[in-house]
Amino acid sequence: MLKLTKKADYGLMAMKHLAEHTDRGPCSAKDVADAYGIPHEALAKILQRLAKVGLVRSQHGVNGGYTLTRDPKTISAFEVIKAIDGPLFITSCVTVRGECGQSDRCTIREPLRKVNESIEQVLKNIKISQMQEEPEVINVSKLDGKKSEPKKPVELVTIL
Repeated sequence: MLKLTKKADYGLMAMKHLAEHTDRGPCSAKDVADAYGIPHEALAKILQRLAKVGLVRSQHGVNGGYTLTRDPKTISAFEVIKAIDGPLFITSCVTVRGECGQSDRCTIREPLRKVNESIEQVLKNIKISQMQEEPEVINVSKLDGKKSEPKKPVELVTIL
């Protein structure tokens, strides 16, 4: 199963929080951590890493904290994940080296490379400004007793 690390989850949550609070000025690591129940020390390290790659700016002092360095419409989920976890590889054969003991006989290397590229492209297309919880789809009875049709969820990507 493909799964983001907790650090990447926390980084995306922090970036979304900073995007939603740009009008209030810098947000402290403690405030962000408290808002989401994230361990303070872990979030502080994550925000330092995001600052190191230039996605957030750290401001010291009484009114200090973190702010985004760019418009959240231009920051992708991929950038955040890569800053925290490094390059995204679903298998070791998709890495830069790309070699394993099965390389000569492997029949899935190229399909897995395509899957990896597709996942990367999806994450590059998701911007911090777009990250929000989707409302739960519920059938609601109309006044005449008929059920309404649920709304179809928006499809982010089709992998062929």
